[in-house]
Amino acid sequence: MEPPRKFNPHPFAYHQELDVRIENLTNEGAGVARVDGWVVFIPFTLAGELVKCRVFRNHKNYSEADLVEVLEPAPNRVAPQCTLFGQCGGCQYQHLAYAEQLESKRCQVAELLKHMAKIEHPVRVVIPSPVEYGYRSKITPHFHRPKSGGIGAIGFLRARTRNAMVDVEHCPIAMPELNAQLAAVRERARANADAFKNGATLLMRAAKNGVLTRNDEIAVEDVDGVRFEFQAGDFFQNNPFILPKFVRHAIDEAKATGAKYLVDAYCGSGLFAICGARDFEQVIGVEISESAVKKAAHNAEINALTNCRFMAADAQHVFQDVPHAGGDTVVLIDPPRAGCSPEFLQQLFAFGPKGVVYVSCNPATQMRDLVLFTEAGYKLGTVQPFDLFPQTKHLECVMTLSR
Repeated sequence: MEPPRKFNPHPFAYHQELDVRIENLTNEGAGVARVDGWVVFIPFTLAGELVKCRVFRNHKNYSEADLVEVLEPAPNRVAPQCTLFGQCGGCQYQHLAYAEQLESKRCQVAELLKHMAKIEHPVRVVIPSPVEYGYRSKITPHFHRPKSGGIGAIGFLRARTRNAMVDVEHCPIAMPELNAQLAAVRERARANADAFKNGATLLMRAAKNGVLTRNDEIAVEDVDGVRFEFQAGDFFQNNPFILPKFVRHAIDEAKATGAKYLVDAYCGSGLFAICGARDFEQVIGVEISESAVKKAAHNAEINALTNCRFMAADAQHVFQDVPHAGGDTVVLIDPPRAGCSPEFLQQLFAFGPKGVVYVSCNPATQMRDLVLFTEAGYKLGTVQPFDLFPQTKHLECVMTLSR
């Protein structure tokens, strides 16, 4: 086969096959092998395995290859539940026994602590999801621009590609309620192909009030006895089975600082702030989105909470309207994958809270920010990962910091 036009032929030819031994896994879930010291990444492999792989890209200091055959499987290799595993980019670990997935994720956090934050620190055993498959309450199948009047594949991105699609008729990590209606949602899209000039992303969310497919529909969720209402298209954690334990841990860590007040600095629709309201004298939620602030205030109202206040503020002015002293306050932060902005951290350190509970869906940016917390005089306490996303490379990590 002719190599792509921009293919770099060093050190391997295009589609050259290699027999390699997998040493360990990256935090992206790919296996790491070495050929005369040169690193080769091969997805869907496990540590200790001997595999045959086929090189498809050479970078400046490593190569990427596809798995061709497992010659010597690892003892913890299991049969994937999805027939599309290895093609669909949604899952990375269906071939790995669940207990080993948890340990792999714990080790990833420990390695990031060591290499990025330069801290040797114990990482607690990962809290497992009570449900290993069928846990996702929201999926977003999508498709490209219809061609010749018809829609092609409806599903998710193909593994290791930027825009190729895999047609997904059933998703084992999605809740059964979603799979029960997925065929009808796909058929409805195909029947209305003329309405999608540029392709589209479809929404399916399973909530207490049924399966919702419109962004503006109101979803209802219950988290540890607290009711939340939010638009179906808004962000809300997608594993309701582990969510109560996850939220309770973050609140308990905040409460253990002895602070009287809680500031939830990326509050969204108020998940942590409202769940923690009964543990503090007053809770203040801050969010850049005014619409999110209105939803958070509504959620406090329907739960009859009078000690919650929510306000919209940008990163430069998060704490200027907080009436409490930093020494009496604990701040909970749950930023997006990019982590905290420098402007936000400057405000936080100037405010000087008694403690910080840092919740992150991206431990790499969390460890990057940890360096700045350490420089600002904060000491790392508990590091507790949670597996909200079984079968995938993703995890949530809760770090507690004190002055």
